[in-house]
Amino acid sequence: MTLEQLRIFVAVAEREHVTQAAAALHLTQSAVSSAISALEARHDVILFKRIGRRVALTEAGKLFLCEAQALLRAGLRAEKFLADLGGVAAGAVAVAASQTVGNYWLPARIARFKAAHPGVAVRLSIGNTEEVAKLTASGDIDFGLVEGEVVNDVLNAEMIDHDDPVVVAAPEMAARVESGALSLACADWVAREKGSGTRAAFEQALRLLAPEIALAAPALELPSNEAVLSAVAAGAGITVVSRLVAAPYLQSGALRQLPGALPRRPFFALTHKQVYQSRPALALLAECRPVSAEMKNVAALTGC
Repeated sequence: MTLEQLRIFVAVAEREHVTQAAAALHLTQSAVSSAISALEARHDVILFKRIGRRVALTEAGKLFLCEAQALLRAGLRAEKFLADLGGVAAGAVAVAASQTVGNYWLPARIARFKAAHPGVAVRLSIGNTEEVAKLTASGDIDFGLVEGEVVNDVLNAEMIDHDDPVVVAAPEMAARVESGALSLACADWVAREKGSGTRAAFEQALRLLAPEIALAAPALELPSNEAVLSAVAAGAGITVVSRLVAAPYLQSGALRQLPGALPRRPFFALTHKQVYQSRPALALLAECRPVSAEMKNVAALTGC
């Protein structure tokens, strides 16, 4: 059994399709089929059931998938270790970030990192805070960056920055709130999905601004910051988002900020306690850490 056979098996298992796996691996369909057949013949086990053009894992295949994924992760760690012997000049870093961090805060830091380390590839995936924590805990990425608090026994969480949540609405609705014609308690609220850091900040803000409706479901729940802001700009309701995210809408006049002081929201770097961190990963993580005296004071005050 080779790592290449394992890589092919996992690709087919995750997609349940030989042709799609072959395309993702830049191999021919016959090469992928041959690798699977050789693996099954060598160990006298059937790993896939053929269902028309698709395939599905057998019970043996389902059991083997977890082991194969773990072996591939171990191989990747070994590869990182060897690459580290050559320093930070080459290699790859896999990072996952929640939407606010990944779309608005992280790109400039990746650009600075790439300028200093042009030979290192950075692979970024974006999800909500819960999804990023799962990826970090599984060892599938080098580290995660989130704007929500995460409690997980296998993860370290280090505060690296913060942002300011703001309450925003379309100009007409903002004017009604400011004149007293519409109270925050009676307004419709638009929110991100459960599991996102922005949703956690939203719920915290409601407890401060309108505690009587803090436990009520939002009028509209959407899966991205952009969708939330577009809906709010169209008059669907009021929301709480990061100032980083709302800035273009506020500058253009599409949204207005409503009064109300909200606590700052910390950004955290998540690392696995037992996963080896390569030099390129540590270098990118260092680029993300605070360097100013102000941030050091904030970290000290929050106990992070």
